[in-house]
Amino acid sequence: MTASQHDMKPILILGGTGKTGRRIAEQLAQCNLPVRIGSRGATPSFDWDDRASWAGAVEGAGAVYISYYPDLAAPGAAEAVGAFAEFAVGMGVKRLVLLSGRGEPEAQRAEERVEQSGADWTILRCSWFMQNFSESFLLDAVLSGEVALPVGAVGEPFVDTDDIADAAVAALSDDRHIGQLYELTGPRLLTFADAVAEISAAAGREIRFVELSVADFKAGLVEQQLSQELVDLLMMLFTEVLDGRNQQVVDGVSRALGRPARDFTRYARTVAATGIWGDKA
Repeated sequence: MTASQHDMKPILILGGTGKTGRRIAEQLAQCNLPVRIGSRGATPSFDWDDRASWAGAVEGAGAVYISYYPDLAAPGAAEAVGAFAEFAVGMGVKRLVLLSGRGEPEAQRAEERVEQSGADWTILRCSWFMQNFSESFLLDAVLSGEVALPVGAVGEPFVDTDDIADAAVAALSDDRHIGQLYELTGPRLLTFADAVAEISAAAGREIRFVELSVADFKAGLVEQQLSQELVDLLMMLFTEVLDGRNQQVVDGVSRALGRPARDFTRYARTVAATGIWGDKA
């Protein structure tokens, strides 16, 4: 660790109970670094939509990991993140680490706002999470035996959230990462059909991938009575971000951590061993 471990000021983890935040908080605690969780259920609470809650969460913190809810691709995200970054710097925060997304114009506007905040910054620009199949909205589909999405033969370099967490902990605790933009991907491209096939093999049960039309996908979201905001976000992510713009593997994990990125096969076998994807047939 460097920078006197930020003089032992707390490190605020926004989204500290989420897929990346939980892992980051656990690692920092293991390093005996003081951690503060930023979420609606924390004390003090943090709510992106309630700026009056920001001061209590930020006060006294030396660094912040910024994970925006529901997603940096959502309209207005850049403005919210920019306002928070300026507020945090005004409260004495020295370091900001932003979780960003590849191929998302709104996310890249948020990156610019963080870079302009005056803080020591690091950007983690990430591909699709492997853990979306096991800790997020695709888990129910995997358990049902059919993952149906409006995605064709587009390759995606799925990234393991453990790699994201490792990079975030490094950026929060080591000055060498200041001013760096790390584009984090897995080591190879897989289509969603490839990914589902690997999960099926690891789980030892039949799980099919079905390519939906965009219209059918949207109709299914509406049928689930999701909010219009969430429907619009998911439509954008699946029909725009997955248009082939991100079909490249890059070296951000090795640049940040000095080791290769974790592979999807390892992820699938590790998760399957927990039994979360159901018993083998």
